[in-house]
Amino acid sequence: MTMNAISAAAAKPDPRPWLAQYPAAVPPELDATKVGTLADLVHAACTTYAARPAFESFGKTISFAETGRAAQAFAAWLQAQGFKKGDRIALMMPNILAYPATIFGALIGGFTVVNINPLYTARELTHQINDSGARVLVVIENFAHVVEEAKPNLKLDAIVIATAGDLMGFKGTIVNFVARKIKKVVKSFNLPGSISLKGILAGPSVMAPVTVSPDDVAFLQYTGGTTGVAKGATLTHRNVASNVEQCALWLGWALEPPLGRSDYQHVMVTALPLYHIFALTCCCMFMLRIGAKGLLIANPRDIAGFVKLLKTSRITLFSGVNTLYNALANHPEIRQVNFEELRFAVAGGMATQAAVARHWKEVTGRPIVEGYGLSETSPVASANRPDISEFTGTIGYPLPSTDFAIRDAEGHDMAPGEPGEICIRGPQVMVGYWNRPDETQKVMTADGYFRSGDVGVLLPDGQIKIVDRMKDMVLVSGFNVYPNEVEEVLASHPGVLEAAVIGLPDEHSGEAVTAFVVKKDEALTAEALRAFCKDSLTGYKVPKQIVFRDSLPKTNVGKVLRRALREEVASHK
Repeated sequence: MTMNAISAAAAKPDPRPWLAQYPAAVPPELDATKVGTLADLVHAACTTYAARPAFESFGKTISFAETGRAAQAFAAWLQAQGFKKGDRIALMMPNILAYPATIFGALIGGFTVVNINPLYTARELTHQINDSGARVLVVIENFAHVVEEAKPNLKLDAIVIATAGDLMGFKGTIVNFVARKIKKVVKSFNLPGSISLKGILAGPSVMAPVTVSPDDVAFLQYTGGTTGVAKGATLTHRNVASNVEQCALWLGWALEPPLGRSDYQHVMVTALPLYHIFALTCCCMFMLRIGAKGLLIANPRDIAGFVKLLKTSRITLFSGVNTLYNALANHPEIRQVNFEELRFAVAGGMATQAAVARHWKEVTGRPIVEGYGLSETSPVASANRPDISEFTGTIGYPLPSTDFAIRDAEGHDMAPGEPGEICIRGPQVMVGYWNRPDETQKVMTADGYFRSGDVGVLLPDGQIKIVDRMKDMVLVSGFNVYPNEVEEVLASHPGVLEAAVIGLPDEHSGEAVTAFVVKKDEALTAEALRAFCKDSLTGYKVPKQIVFRDSLPKTNVGKVLRRALREEVASHK
C-alpha cells in the first residue's frame, strides 16, 4: 500500500464508531446460531421457569407453566378447527391474561399473529382483517360490538370472544361482573356462531407437533409507513427472535441478580399495549427470555388506578412513552411508590422530553434510557447504555449486528454531524410489507438498508440523534397518525370542500392532530365535524383542533402544502 493510500485510509471516518463505546460485556455481533424461533422461546421459558409467576393482571398471577398450558390449548383448538400453519390469527385485546396466552398459542402452532388495536373503528378493523387475510379474530368482549358492525364486510372463519377475567378462575367472575354491571364497559353485541375463549382454554391442550422455521412469518405488524395506507410489516421468527437476542446482549449484563440471589426475578411494568411492537418485543418476548414477570396494565390512562397498583407492587423494570412518564411523575401520590429495586426505565415510541426525564429521575432516582426503532425493525434498532447516570437526549448506539447509515436523498452517506435520513440494516429488519412489493421497494435500498424516514445525525462517539422527521406522520402519545387517512375521512363529509392535516406540539400527547378545513357548507361547525370523524377514526386520530379557512396553500399542480401550514403556524407564535 502506498503512503497516499495509507493516509487516505486513515482519514476515512470509522463506519461503525459506536463499537468503541460498547460496554465490555457486549459483543459487536450477534451469534446467529443462538437465534431460534419464538416458538422455541415460548417452550423454553414455560419449561425452564415453569413455577415462576409469568403475568399478573387485576391482582391475579399465573405461572409460566399455566401460560404454556393455555397456549397449547389455544393452538390445539386452532388445529382442530382445520386451520393450518401460516394462517393469520388476529388478536384485538388490551393487556389482559388472554393476550399472551393466545399470542404464544398462535406462535407455537406456526400461525401468524396480526395485532389489532382494540380501539379501532369498524372501518379500520375491516381494512386490517381483509388486507391480512386473517381467518380467526380473538376480541375482548368490550369491543365485540365493533366487530358486529364490521362483520358484513369481514372474511373470517371464526370469531373468539375473550374477557378480562379469562384465566383467573373465580376471581375472573368478579372481574367480569364489575366490567359488565358496575363499570358498564361492555356493550351488548350479537355475534352468532362466536365461541368463548374460556371454553377453548378448558378443552384439550394436546396439539399436534409443528415444525416452526426461523423464516416463517411470526407477525404482520401494521403501520402506515410513509403513505398513510396501513401496511403489514412482515416480521419473521428470525427477525423478532434476533431482536430479543440483541436486547439480551445489550441489557443482559445490567440485569444480573444480586449476589447470592439465584431466585431473583425481574418484574416489568407493562403499561404499553402488547399490540404495539415496542411492548410486544421488549415487555413480552424479551421478558420471556429472562424469565421475568409482566405486570399487565389494561388501562394505563387511569393514572390514579395505575399509581395505586404501583404502590402495592414490586418493580424492577419499567417501559413507557414520554406522555406516560410525564403523567406518572406529576401524580401527587407517585412518591409513595417504592422504586428502590428499579434497575432502569426504558422509553421509545416518541421522543422523550428532557424536562420529563429530569422529573422522572427526581421522583425515582433513575434516568430514562431511550431507544429507537420502528415496526419494520422488530422494533429496537438502537438504545442508550443501561448504565447511564443522566438522560442523554439521543437514541443511543446501534445494537449488535446493526448498522446505521445517515444518507441524503440520493443515497450518499453524510459526514458525521451532518443530518440525513436514518437507514438501518440488521437481522431485525422486516422482509417487506405484506403483499406490497412496490411499497417494499420504496423503503429498502440496494445494499439492504431500511429507509426510516427519520432525519438524524451521527455524533462523534457513534450516538445517533434525531433532529426531524421526513414523514408528515403525526405522533400522538407514541401512536402513528397518518394525515392522508384523516383527510380522507374529513373530505367525505358533505359540508367539507377540502382539508389538510398536520401535527402541532401538545404538552400532553407530544403532538396533536390539527385539521385545516375549507367549508362547502357554511353552517358546518367544528363540533359537528369532530363528531363525524369519531364514527370512522380511533379517538387519538380525531382532530383535536379544527381551523376553518377560505383556502389551503398548494403547489402549482394542486397538491396541498402541509409544510406551508406548519410554517404559517410557527410564524404566528
